[in-house]
Order: sequence, then structure tokens, then C-alpha cells
Amino acid sequence: MKATQADINWLGDVSVYEVNRLKAYSDHRYYRTMEEAQTSGAMAMRYDLNGTWKFNYAIRPDCRPEAFYKQDFSGDGWDDIEVPGHIQLQGYGQIQYVNTQYPWDGLNELRPPALPQDQNPVGSYIRTFHLPTGWQNHPVYISFQGVESAFYVWLNGQFVGYGEDSFTPSDFDLTPFLQDGENKLAVEVYQRSTGSWLEDQDFWRFSGIFRDVYLYTVPVAHIRDVRVVTDLDKSYTNGTLNVDLKLEGKAAAGAKVEAELRDAEGNTVKTFGGIEVTNGLVSLREEIGKVNLWSAEVPYLYRLYIRVYDAAGELVEVVPQSVGFRTFEMIDKVMHINGKRIVFKGVNRHEFNPRRGRAVTKEDMLWDVQTIKQNNMNAVRTSHYPNQSLWYELCDEYGLYVIDEMNLETHGSWQKLGAVEPSWVIPGDRPEWHDIVMDRAVSMVERDKNHPSILIWSCGNESHGGEVIYKVSQYFKTADPTRLVHYEGVFHDRRFNDTSDMESRMYAKPADIEEFLNANPEKPYISCEYMHAMGNSIGGMHKYTELEDKYPMYQGGFIWDYIDQAIYKKDRYGKEFLAYGGDFGDRPSDYSFCGDGIVHADRRVSAKMQEVKFLYQNIKLFPDREGVKIVNDNLFADTSELELVYSLDCEGHEVLRGTLEVNVDPQSEAIVKLPLQVESLASGEYAVNTAFVLKAATLWAEKGEEVAFGQFIFVQDKSEAQLHDTVVPDLNLTNEIQVVEGDVNIGVRVGQTHVLFSKAFGTLVSLKLSGQETIAQPPMPLFWRATTDNDKGTAMGFELGAWYAASLLPRCVNWKAEQNPDQYRIEFTYKLNISADVQVKVAYTVRADGSVHVHNTYKGTAGLPDLPIHALTFKTSPDFENVEWLAMGPEENYADRAFGARLGIHGSKVADTVAPYLVPQESGNRTGVRWAKLTDNAGRGFKIESAAAPVELNVSPYTAFELENAQHAYELPPVHYTVVTIAGKQMGVGGDDSWGAPVHPEYRIASDGELQFEFVIRAL
Repeated sequence: MKATQADINWLGDVSVYEVNRLKAYSDHRYYRTMEEAQTSGAMAMRYDLNGTWKFNYAIRPDCRPEAFYKQDFSGDGWDDIEVPGHIQLQGYGQIQYVNTQYPWDGLNELRPPALPQDQNPVGSYIRTFHLPTGWQNHPVYISFQGVESAFYVWLNGQFVGYGEDSFTPSDFDLTPFLQDGENKLAVEVYQRSTGSWLEDQDFWRFSGIFRDVYLYTVPVAHIRDVRVVTDLDKSYTNGTLNVDLKLEGKAAAGAKVEAELRDAEGNTVKTFGGIEVTNGLVSLREEIGKVNLWSAEVPYLYRLYIRVYDAAGELVEVVPQSVGFRTFEMIDKVMHINGKRIVFKGVNRHEFNPRRGRAVTKEDMLWDVQTIKQNNMNAVRTSHYPNQSLWYELCDEYGLYVIDEMNLETHGSWQKLGAVEPSWVIPGDRPEWHDIVMDRAVSMVERDKNHPSILIWSCGNESHGGEVIYKVSQYFKTADPTRLVHYEGVFHDRRFNDTSDMESRMYAKPADIEEFLNANPEKPYISCEYMHAMGNSIGGMHKYTELEDKYPMYQGGFIWDYIDQAIYKKDRYGKEFLAYGGDFGDRPSDYSFCGDGIVHADRRVSAKMQEVKFLYQNIKLFPDREGVKIVNDNLFADTSELELVYSLDCEGHEVLRGTLEVNVDPQSEAIVKLPLQVESLASGEYAVNTAFVLKAATLWAEKGEEVAFGQFIFVQDKSEAQLHDTVVPDLNLTNEIQVVEGDVNIGVRVGQTHVLFSKAFGTLVSLKLSGQETIAQPPMPLFWRATTDNDKGTAMGFELGAWYAASLLPRCVNWKAEQNPDQYRIEFTYKLNISADVQVKVAYTVRADGSVHVHNTYKGTAGLPDLPIHALTFKTSPDFENVEWLAMGPEENYADRAFGARLGIHGSKVADTVAPYLVPQESGNRTGVRWAKLTDNAGRGFKIESAAAPVELNVSPYTAFELENAQHAYELPPVHYTVVTIAGKQMGVGGDDSWGAPVHPEYRIASDGELQFEFVIRAL
């Protein structure tokens, strides 16, 4: 659309989404010389407008300074604001987080495309500039890489243009409006527009100029658009390169183009002779011969240099373009990359920084791409909008497959309170929404089309179905037949099933996926979102990854999601914390639902990543007593760049270590013998550890980075000779057991161990080891854990809440004791208020060596809800602030999230065992605990040992009840204790979703049977 005057009514007009905007084009760079092009540094023909602008904020349109763009209007008294950046994160307006509902729900009674007139904040920006030297008499353009959600532009008092679509560039021609000397640029940004109805993503609702802004000029003959398409022959060996160029400029007529393709080492592979520009177009097609293929495993990039010469033969422009030779296609209903079946080991990624929101930096992106690669992920879905161009360059270079998703989500128009109700869905079949939606698709494709990392175009997210989105998919397929098309929403509207080339669902249970795959489907399956990683989650992920080998048409999935969307805020005492929805007084809000990342908002890797890295590893290691079986599931990469490291631990202590050079071809297996000399080992529990590590540093990791791991645990029995050895007890380690039975208490002394049991309280009340008290609050049975986000989603407080009360108020109804020469045993029997038929017994046995053996038994009954945990908990001194354990670790793990854990000796500060989830909840658990030591900073303390079988252990500064009743970490009390919780069993954490999916049955604890566990407490 063309216009010379701005019209505020465009904001609510679905037919107006751009005015005077340039057509979308590829995101290539261009330079004047080959030397500049080869460095690919800053562009001399680009002038950055990022930085400090003058700014005014108005709560609604009728309060804005309407004439601010005029030449005689001065903004000298206005505030300063940083660009790029969100208005709401710089002290203006309302920070708000909502998920599926529209942000005005309940505040304004609206239906699309109507807008809230009383709550449509306006940001007025002013920036002055002088043209860089040498730009005079050349065309000058401005590019806004991202403005949310609609904006008007003026230069020197004259209207330039209007744009919507927050996440693709809007470029305008400034040439007619420039003047000598100082130029005044004015930009008016509206938070609400018709585009807001299409941008109902699960994120914070911001506005402002949040991506780069820059001026640019072009040579007299300029390549405006580049389209690079590669193809491979049937053997996936020889490549063809197709290049289509669109040129503009006064010297484009008569210009010639030549090109040179270089390999990664800089050697010339192919040259293209001078081709004349015809009607502004040039097409090149060359057979390249044998090529190195691009994949996420081996992201080999060629460099194409396109040179433009004017009619006089003078070089006027050089475009450097990365080229990756690869094909992505459907073969027999299975997606293939370069002829091989692909499995996406993916993650959904929002652009996010806890201080800058979606105005992420280069440093953020580098950290993200390295972290994703280090943790064996091979794919990213740009949920749910096109990302900054640099992100795709990094994915090309580092090696990540990308689902590039257009900026479309209308979740609140068709799903309410979880129910599908599409009576006023948009875009649906509504023709008036066709053009505005299609424009977003075109803008994405034209900008991103040359990135080999992009395998799939996505029609958006959670916008139901309908004809409009179907037409978008057909555009994708026509404009770019080299890629496939994705859209999950056809699940809700099968009228246009051909919208998506693959069956894509969100949060389907493993059984539902298998049901689909067993029904002879016409399409392969991916989970575009699965494993809802909210808080303490990712339990049961193995049930999805196990489908990869079972079903060829199961082709992986994308975890939701990469990073917590939390924002730094100060509490009332001035201390910073990571805040979630509702913490800024935002209503409506979806509160902590923004905290779904496997990375914390401050870019610390969460404990959940341990499981992701293991289950996503392409190389599987299966060690045993003799060696290791290596299964290389890579499609293209062998193991020549990796070193096999093996070690043998006995009771957690390393007894041997070695390295081997092993090269296993992709898609093959090998068995390697290891010099473990098992037959000569002493008795004990052993762990064979094997790992592949990088031989040398790469772009994404340092030398020695582990890329695959496998462990085998076995018990070496005593030899015949050892069985017949006579064990002579060390009398120095045993003492006489002295019992003092009082009216209220029973004291037991064994050497330096002094124990006191209370008849009144029905428990152990004191345990002094070498004069040091270990019991600050006595042990009590525990059947409740602090609810996780997933627990809350299943209404655990309602369904299982009786165990909460049962844990608060157990009653000792009986005790009995017996004394033998070598031990004293006392057993307490408890009744619980949940049922008269439930019986719990805790027996303490003080032995002659000074240790205390604890045996906990539970006898249940029918009709009760599942148990969250079967445990015993007590408080000890906070001086015991260090914990070390021989257990599964090093990070927290649970029954359904322990595949990535490994047996070893790990240590931590007690304070650090509490994971920094946005809402305090159960965290810090360790499974497979053989022993644990709690010590003060002088090394004094006590040891807990498993007895009959390994136990689970949580050592924390807080009780389950303190965690349960805090919504933020700052609400937790000052630390007065170290809380020790030993469990025979704790239920899994789940993760299929966070709004009703239960923990899988094998990881729950039935309450109608008998349970028991044992452990020992002794002095160090």
C-alpha cells in the first residue's frame, strides 16, 4: 500500500499491515571490495542507529504528542530510552505475562480486529542523524529489524511509512525525505494493533523497537535479493548450485555478474563467468561435482563470492554468501537429510534475556548455540516467530536443524480454559485475514531462504486450522519446494490435513503416539512440543526417545522449552530475584507458567539438562565387565574426532583409567575390549565408566568436552579364598552397650555414641557422635513432598493432600525395646490420621560399633491415594553445610529422571542442593544413595549409609512444608537447620505436560502395600 499521510485507523484495519514498506529480501551482506567481503565484518554501507533516543510514553493514543514528528517540535525535554529495547523494561507501562489468553481478556470486551482504546500505550521516539560521508547522492534506506507491534515513521516532518509484524524487518526508502545536515527521524510505536490478534504467543507482552535499526545505502548496481538453491544427485555425492539474483540501481543495466565458489579452506572450487544483467535478473546454474555435505553433525559450509561489475568493468559490489549442500526430502513417508532418516533431538527456543526480554544480544545467542550443541541437541524450533538473522547464521555454522516458524499464534481465539471453542477463531476461513497472514509468511521466507540449517517452514503455532493457513502452506511449497512444511493445528481441524507434511502434535502421551504409528499412517510423526520442562520436570523423557528406534516414522521432537522467561526485579528489601507473571501487578496473568526452561533465565544450565544430554546423545555406550559396545547412531560423523576415555571405580574411588583411539563409522557398531582385569579385583561394588570426549576444541566446546557416556555397575563377589578367610573383629571398634532407662527417656551409650530416645515424643531425640549433636529436630515419618509445578498441574494437593496432614501429625501409639549383648533395639509404632488401618514403624538399633541402624516400614490399606514419598526426615545443625555422597548424580535425579545420572562420589554445599526453580518446590533429590557425609567446615560430622538397598536422599536448608508454602525464594525463612530426608522411594516428577498428565504408573507409589527401607547413621 502507498500513502503520503499517516492514518491512525490503520491500527485496527486488517487490510492495512504495511504502507510504503519495501518488498522483503534475503538477509545477505554486501561490500565494495573482495577484501572486505572476505572478512565479512561490519558493512561500510550500513550506519547503526542503535543507542540512545529521545522518548515519550503515553498510556493511550489520545494522550500522545501527536505533532512530535514535525520539524518545529523539540524533544529536548523528553526522557532517554535505549534502542534496541522494550519500553516496559525501561520503566514505562505495564509488564505483563499471559499464555493463551489475550492480554485484555476481562478488561475489554473485544472481538477481532477491534482494539482496546483505553489501554493502547504509545511510544514516541526521536533520533537525529547526519548522513555518513560519501552517502550523499546515493539512495538511503532504513531497516527496522523488529518493532512490536505497529509503528509509523516520519523523516524531517514527512510521512515515510507504516509497518506491522513484530518479528520480520520493515524497510523504507528515506531518499526523498533527506536534507543536508541534521535529519530528524520520528517513530511512533503502538503496543496494540490488528497484528496483536496474531501475536498471542506464550510470552511477556512488550512493545517498542527491540531489534536493530540502521540506515543503509547501496552501490550503483546492487544485488537486492539472492536466492541460493543446492541440489544433490541420487547418490548424494555430486552437487548442483543454482543462484538467482535481483539487481537494482542506475548502473544495473549493462552490469555483469561473476561468482566464485570456495571451500571451507578457501580454495576455489568453481568460477562462474561474467553474465549480463537482463531486466534486473541474473541466474546461475553450475554442476559442482563431488561436494562436502552440510548437516548438523558436519556443518560444512562453502563460501560463494558474487561480484558485480558496472558497464565500464569496475567492481562495484561483492556479496559473500554461505552455501551448504544438502537435501531434505520425504522418502517412503519418512523425512531424510542427505538420504538418511533424520531424528530431531530438538528444543523450542524463545529469544529471551532476563534483563532485556526479547532484545537478545550476540553474546546471548553464542552462549545458546554452544549450550544446545554441548547437550546433544541437534534441532531448534523458533517458537513462535522468526528470530534475529544472526541466529540462523549461527545454526548454519555450528550445525543445528531449524524449524523456522512464522509469526502467528491466535491461541486465545479458539481455546478457552483448555477447551476447543473456535466460534470466532482467526484466521480460520476468514478471507479478510488472508493477506495480513500471508505477508508474514512471505517476509520470513524471503529473508531466511538461503540458510541451509532451515529444513522446515512452519505456518505458525496454535492457531487452529482453516483455509487461510492452508493457503500459507501452499505458498511455502510453491515458493520453496526444497523444504517441507509443518503445522500442528491440523490436529484440531482435519479439513485441511495437507497443510502439514508431517503429523505434528503437542504433549501427546507415548501411548497415543504409538497408537498413531501403529495405524499405518500416511505421514511421519514429530512432537513439535513435548516434555513440558516447567520447574522440576523432564521425568519419563526416555519413553519418547525409546520410540526413535522402534518406529521409523517417529522422527523425534522438540522439548518445551529452552529458557525460563523470568525477569529481574527487586524485592521490598532491594534484593534482586527472578520474577514471573503476576509479580509486576499484571492482571490478567498466567503467573509462573513462563518458567518452562531447561536453562534458567540467568543462563545457568538446570539439573534437567543432565537427562536431556544423555537421552539425546547420538553415540550410545554400553560397557560391561569386559569392554564396551559402541553404537554410533550419527548419520554422517564417525568417531575419529573423539577419544574414548574409560575408568573403573570401586565404591566410588577410581582404580584405573585409560584412553583409546576408536573410530566407529556412522550408522554402525563396534565392541571394544577394555583392560579392566576384572578377575583380579577385590570384592566390592564397581562402576565401569566410558565416555567419548572431544580430542580438540571446536566452535561449540573445549577440548575434553564429553559428548557420550555409558556406565555399567556390578558387584564383585568374594573369591573362594576370601570366603574362607577368618575375619577377626577389631575389638577397638566395639564397646559395651550401656542403657539407662528413665521415666521419660531411654539413654544408650556405646563408646563415643550417646543416644537418647523419648517415650513421650515417641522418637529419637538426641544422637551425639564424639560429643557432637546431630539431631536438632527429631526424625519423623514423611509422606509429602513440596509440590512441583507438575504436581500442581495434576491437583496433587487436592488428590493426595491427605498425606500432607498425615506427615504433620503422626501419633506414636506404642513402643517396645529389647537389649542384646551386641545391640539395643527400640521400635516406635505410629498411626496416621489418614486411616486407622495404616501402620508405620520406625526401629532404631544401636550397635556395639556405635552405629545406629534405622528400619522404616509402612503397611498400607486399600482406598488411599498414592504416596508422594515414603521417607524419614529430621533436622540437624546448619553448621553441617557440606554434603558428599556416593550416589547417582552429579545433578539431582528422580526415579523417572535418572538415566542421565551416574554413580559416583559427588559433593555440594547444602544451600546449593536447592534448585533455583522460579517457584520453590521439591528439588535436590539423589537416587541410588550408598552413603552420604554431612560435615561442617572443619570436616566434622556424620555419615548415612544405605543398608539392604540404596536409598534416596535429600539434604536441604528447608523442610518440604517450608518449600510448599513459598511462592518465591525470598519467602523462604532464614536458614536455621540442615534438613535430612532419607526415602525408600519418592514418586517421579513427570513431564508429559504440566496441566494434568500424571507421573507414569511405574514411577508412582501405591499406598495399599508394604514398603520398607533401612539405613545406618555413624560417626565419621
